[in-house]
Amino acid sequence: MNKDLKKFRGLGVAIVTPFKPDESIDFKALESLVENMIENHVDYLVALGTTSEYPTIPPDEKADVLRCISEANAGRLPLIVGVGGPNTKAVLRRMETVVEYEPDAILSVTPYYNNPSQAGLVAHYKVIAEHSPLPILLYNVPGRTSCNLKAETTLQIAESCPNVCGIKEASGNMHQILYLLNHKPEDFLVISGDDLLTLPLMAAGMDGLISVVANAYPSEVANMVHLALADQFIKARIYHDRLFDITKACFAEGNPCGVKAFLAAQGRIHNVLRLPLVPVSEDLQKRIESIVNS
Repeated sequence: MNKDLKKFRGLGVAIVTPFKPDESIDFKALESLVENMIENHVDYLVALGTTSEYPTIPPDEKADVLRCISEANAGRLPLIVGVGGPNTKAVLRRMETVVEYEPDAILSVTPYYNNPSQAGLVAHYKVIAEHSPLPILLYNVPGRTSCNLKAETTLQIAESCPNVCGIKEASGNMHQILYLLNHKPEDFLVISGDDLLTLPLMAAGMDGLISVVANAYPSEVANMVHLALADQFIKARIYHDRLFDITKACFAEGNPCGVKAFLAAQGRIHNVLRLPLVPVSEDLQKRIESIVNS
């Protein structure tokens, strides 16, 4: 594999945005989360992805969040920035605003709401690839976007856009993922976007995980992913089993509601989200606190 792509193998963390009780951004907590991830051997950071609640963060605050993460990281780990949306021209404009923070790549979700055809997806990503000074990771998460990037379409984009270096695949469609793994170019990364399915997907050939759960459990998730990359699946399964109930609880009432409840129970952040997201139910909160305190 191209040595420039190897830095995106392993564990990336889709970083939450901590808020204070008044819903302003808690930059001190954000810096602490980044430091904790680095100390616990994650491989790269992902800023302003789904888990960051980016739809509720206006452009000036997005810049502040990215600046905080970049400065806290201080170049120690590769940094990927989420730049996607349903308006291709708006994606190009926003891409220009993140370059000054010197990220290593861009993660670009499929256009949501307007439900483009597969031909429209190809055209969308070709335009982005033509204008991007950085490598691009596609992001397929049809459960959120109602827009599935088919394996055949992903391969078409990979073949026609040299700077599209991989995909974060969160469709949960095993047939689609296995087809992609069996037909992808050698230097094209396929990264799990589903914490719960990561171990079996890595056994099938995936290159790692962009994780939600690793916000709260970076060491455990890193150990699982690194052992899997080393083909030590029996040892990796020990961590997978430890993380199973955590992961189920984390997503039981949506992301990032669950992981923020875990982080709050650990004393790392306030359990504050911006509407329309709300904290998890009292029953789930008790279950999460029981897991954290066990």
